[in-house]
Amino acid sequence: MPPNGGCTALPLPLLLLLSPLLPLHSLANAGSLEADVAALADFRLAADPSGAALASWNLSANSAPCGGSWRGVTCAGGRVTRLVLEGLGLSGAAALPALARLDGLRVLSLKGNALSGGIPDLSPLAGLKLLFLARNALSGPVPPSLGTLYRLYRLDLSFNNLSGAVPPELGRLDRLLTLRLDSNRLSGGIDAVALPRLQEFNVSNNLLAGRIPAAVAAFPAAAFGGNAGLCGTPLPPCKDEAQQPNASGAVNASAARDCPPAAAMVASSPSGRPAGAEAPGSGKGKMSRAAVVAIVAGDFAVVGLVAGLLFCYFWPRLSGRRGGRRLQQGEKIVYSSSPYGAAGVVAAAGAGGATFERGKMVFLEDLSCSNGGTRRFELDELLRASAEMLGKGGCGTAYKAVLDDGTVVAVKRLRDATAAAGASKKEFEHHMAVLGRLRHPNIVPLTAYYYARDEKLLVYEYMPNGSLFSLLHGKSSAPAPLSHHTPSNRGPGRTPLEWAARLRIASGAARGLAYIHQSGRRGSGTPKLAHGNIKSTNILIDKFGLARLADCGLAQLGSSPAAAAAARSAGYRAPEAPPPPRPWASHKGDVYAFGVVLLELLTGGEVD
Repeated sequence: MPPNGGCTALPLPLLLLLSPLLPLHSLANAGSLEADVAALADFRLAADPSGAALASWNLSANSAPCGGSWRGVTCAGGRVTRLVLEGLGLSGAAALPALARLDGLRVLSLKGNALSGGIPDLSPLAGLKLLFLARNALSGPVPPSLGTLYRLYRLDLSFNNLSGAVPPELGRLDRLLTLRLDSNRLSGGIDAVALPRLQEFNVSNNLLAGRIPAAVAAFPAAAFGGNAGLCGTPLPPCKDEAQQPNASGAVNASAARDCPPAAAMVASSPSGRPAGAEAPGSGKGKMSRAAVVAIVAGDFAVVGLVAGLLFCYFWPRLSGRRGGRRLQQGEKIVYSSSPYGAAGVVAAAGAGGATFERGKMVFLEDLSCSNGGTRRFELDELLRASAEMLGKGGCGTAYKAVLDDGTVVAVKRLRDATAAAGASKKEFEHHMAVLGRLRHPNIVPLTAYYYARDEKLLVYEYMPNGSLFSLLHGKSSAPAPLSHHTPSNRGPGRTPLEWAARLRIASGAARGLAYIHQSGRRGSGTPKLAHGNIKSTNILIDKFGLARLADCGLAQLGSSPAAAAAARSAGYRAPEAPPPPRPWASHKGDVYAFGVVLLELLTGGEVD
């Protein structure tokens, strides 16, 4: 017995007996960062020979792809794990084969380029989880080798020139959540796409034919449109569906012609043989009842022994996983380098045992963000994202989250979630709907939210240039416009904002605040709304240099006393405001706080 008291080792003869049933594990990965650099160099030479799009890929000895300076390259554990190069005009038929050597790759997105040629054998990328090759000029068949990428969650090959049949090997990808093959020239049937976990599916605008499998029949008709040969739910029924029995039980003549002859049909006898046929082995060769019982008992003994040994071998591993399964709901597929480790947003929040109930992200309609709208995603994908804390405020903690395909969003985890938004779920959802209708160039748009009893997350468009506070007082990676005639509150190594930039920020914030106050005017259908927490840390700067108000309306959620006290910083609080434990927001209070921000802009002084 092993020292730990468990039966985790299997005898060698039994291992040899059961070896076909046990998973095979590959040897240690012999890949290296040097090999990854060589593969990336070959890809650049083939896809961007001029070097214009990938100029940051410095192939000199002093440059490393994992330093953060190589465009679209992300590393983890000293290997290239993510390559996201979208809409860069990359071209060439020899580019993709070079990437098949990046055997540590987890995410590959080359959407919106001009890559040509066929899709190469990507089976060496055994750990690949997301593959986006949409909107290129790829041709040839869908390679069957894609069916070996068992870890794949998202596969998008849409808007190319792919032809041939959908390979049946795709049916092995039972983890697949997204499958997009639309707008190609694929032909044949789609039985291979009957995958159990699909959430996003589209095969429209091809040359496909045949009956739609029941496993994907719940998707809308638009997912199958543009294929004249497809039939069945949700499209019009197939012709053979009309060959149903009539009221008297008779079958149409056309259907009867397809029935096998009576002589070929199996008789309905208990033995499965035609009636009157003598059972083989009957008569003198018949075994005794005792012999049959002995054989059956021996079979059960062998099966029980094998089952017991397998139980002893696998149980310690399974039980060790189950202990933390509920806590680590979002930690199952973390593969990106996060400063907070595997727990992503949850661990970064310091949840201390917080769990996520089963629920969905609620996306708000009529998205008009500057980036064309936020891609929809599920809670599991958000929890898998790498998380970087941006700051803590009275309403909660904000994080920068990078999703599987490289999309960047800002996530706010509401502080004291059981008390924050202490209102009912219905009241919370109503308030989120009100905030979701706030669409203005000077307001950070709320795009989605997640509600559970002990956890509430808000998803916003990410603002890459930090806050007004960081530009005025703190350290920031965002470049500030230069000036020699501005207040001298620079801090170490700081260059203050020029007056034109300060005026532009002030006027933008004023427009956003006026929009919030006017959104609840009579006849608009929206209740009177105030920001409730105007301060320089809540004025963010987008990628175009425009000022945007953040945390709009969150002060009215009825947060805990501690959060309410922190939300209204003393320096920005109007004289008529009640003591901090009481939640309070008004138009007059917003105007007072905005006046303090103007003084902050004028003097460069930090508010106490």
